[in-house]
Amino acid sequence: MSKELKVTPEQLEKIQAQQSVRTRLLLDIGSVEAQKFDLMNALANVAAKTKETAEELEKEYGKININLEDGTYEEVVLEEDKEEEEKINRISYG
Repeated sequence: MSKELKVTPEQLEKIQAQQSVRTRLLLDIGSVEAQKFDLMNALANVAAKTKETAEELEKEYGKININLEDGTYEEVVLEEDKEEEEKINRISYG
């Protein structure tokens, strides 16, 4: 008969403990990834709502920059609008 080959009980206990920790960590990583997925979806929903609100405000006020502290806003003047205005001023005033 051949002799049974075994690691020591201490070595086996150490390996089993490490495997247990590894398994728990993998489960925790899976849980965190699921939370990350939910958070990413929530962020996408907020971004969509923000875009929708921006479109509503632009329809009502035109292009504006809003001060988020007090609600005041400034109209946004696009470069092409500035150029057109300057062209008109040059023609009008010579």
